[in-house]
Amino acid sequence: MTLTPTPGQTVGPFYGYALPYPGDNELVPPGHRDAIRLHGTVYDGAGAPVPDALIEIWQADPDGRVPRTEGSMHRDGWTFTGFGRAAVDPAGHYSFTTVAPGPTDDGRAPFVAMTIFARGLLNRLFTRVYLPVDGFVTDPFLQSVPDDRRTTLYATPEEHGYRFDVRLQGEGETVFLQFPGT
Repeated sequence: MTLTPTPGQTVGPFYGYALPYPGDNELVPPGHRDAIRLHGTVYDGAGAPVPDALIEIWQADPDGRVPRTEGSMHRDGWTFTGFGRAAVDPAGHYSFTTVAPGPTDDGRAPFVAMTIFARGLLNRLFTRVYLPVDGFVTDPFLQSVPDDRRTTLYATPEEHGYRFDVRLQGEGETVFLQFPGT
């Protein structure tokens, strides 16, 4: 007997029920002495904001250490957990309060790992957010990305942090990464 394939399901937009939690977008409290703001807008292929995406980030601390303790969804007001989650607003905008990550290895530029969940996607998307530092020139991963696409991984400095817009497809499409088994 041959089974008829069924269509795949998309990964959203079912986020409002169980995924948000108190302080989900605050990896450090806004008043933390090293706090920065990482924010941006998620755009679809036509350039319209996506009003129902969910963004997750993972990152190292300023010394390049990746937190490996359990309980990253429990905010205590001072412990940096390295994980955050933010639903976009109706205009497609997200925002995190975090710290600037340090490089995890010599010769590597510091980055924030980002995952995007959104309507119409059959699987989540992975990318990296690089903050402008001297390590851009020597980072092996960045050097493997074609010059004309590399800038889609760079955050833009602003007065209180960085802006990183995500373009799901089309002109200026963000570079997305593929991992085995995803």
